[in-house]
Amino acid sequence: MFPRVPDQHKVGRPLIPNGLGAFYVLFTTVYLFLVYFWQQSVNPEPISAAFTLAVCVLFGGFMGMMDDWIDLKWRYKAFMPLIAALPLIYYAQAIDARTSITLPLVGMVDFGIAYFYIIIPLIVMIVTNVVNQLGGLNGLESICPAIVIAGLMVFSPNYMLMVGPLLFWLILAVFNVSGKIFVGNTGSFTIGMTVASFAVISDLKVNLFISLLPFIFNSALILLSAFLIGKKASVTFDGKKLCANSRKSLVTIITYRRPLTERQVVLIISLIVGLFTLLGAFIRML
Repeated sequence: MFPRVPDQHKVGRPLIPNGLGAFYVLFTTVYLFLVYFWQQSVNPEPISAAFTLAVCVLFGGFMGMMDDWIDLKWRYKAFMPLIAALPLIYYAQAIDARTSITLPLVGMVDFGIAYFYIIIPLIVMIVTNVVNQLGGLNGLESICPAIVIAGLMVFSPNYMLMVGPLLFWLILAVFNVSGKIFVGNTGSFTIGMTVASFAVISDLKVNLFISLLPFIFNSALILLSAFLIGKKASVTFDGKKLCANSRKSLVTIITYRRPLTERQVVLIISLIVGLFTLLGAFIRML
């Protein structure tokens, strides 16, 4: 049913089913629509956070499936998420969302109408892509976004929107860590879209930015290496451990002349993401 791709970091490169993030798209969409129907029956509202998030998740899944099937070029993947920002723009305007953001070392900045038409699209585009770029190892692209979502849920008045989806994603993460499935671009784009949309809906932009600093750092290294040096980040596998001879991504920095197992690398990066997520929560409480 799902195409199989080789696991590059396992002995014998076994073929693993790819793209099972599609199940997350299906489950999350059904869950959010059920939440929407329940909310409308209890307290009808002209605009719904659940419905808005469901639309964004569907688009993220569609974009990810296209990439899994036809291998989209980066120039398309970079800007396609902008389309998914449209329902968020409408939602933010309908609820008269706060347009100010507290920036480090600067303070409170009110972006006014630019928040709707510039900041929200940039959040969606950047977050979706940086989350997608932090992958390549079993569990890396599933555990790290889950940590960020859990951190956002702590402060979100809409945390119920993510209870079911997060639990289902963690089930996929268990199989992903064990090397039995890949969530594929379908999963990584969708979870990135989920993170961005949930943060905008919950008005947690500062928490989001701090939590995603490891992702942003990783993407900056990858892009600088690709454009300035013309080489991609890569690691070698000797049958037991991973090792890198250059530093062109977060993974290669950690494994630079320091052989580590795949799970050790995933654990280290997950801890880094967890620390920045806690930092975002700490700053939120100040």
